[in-house]
Amino acid sequence: MLVADDRVVIEQGHASAPAGLAGLLEVRGLGILRLPHLDRAPVVLAVRLGDAVPRLPEPARHEELDVPMLALDSRTAACPQVISLALDCALGRQAQLAGAFAP
Repeated sequence: MLVADDRVVIEQGHASAPAGLAGLLEVRGLGILRLPHLDRAPVVLAVRLGDAVPRLPEPARHEELDVPMLALDSRTAACPQVISLALDCALGRQAQLAGAFAP
């Protein structure tokens, strides 16, 4: 479920959209859509998008938010699916044997 798009307000461990942008999602090549959304949600995962990422990462945490942090190559087609799986791992819905969320 959408919480916020490009700009996110994080206060007391919760994320929300800035005033006036709630429910809006910009889709490159399509335009701006109004979608169902949550007013706020707890922050449970941080994702740093870049290019060079390790194949089998060590567990890491975001320094300020104290949540698991994952580095991903944003150019890969599987990036959204990897984020979805990472969220399941961060919430304890999916177990991992080795990597970013391994015990």
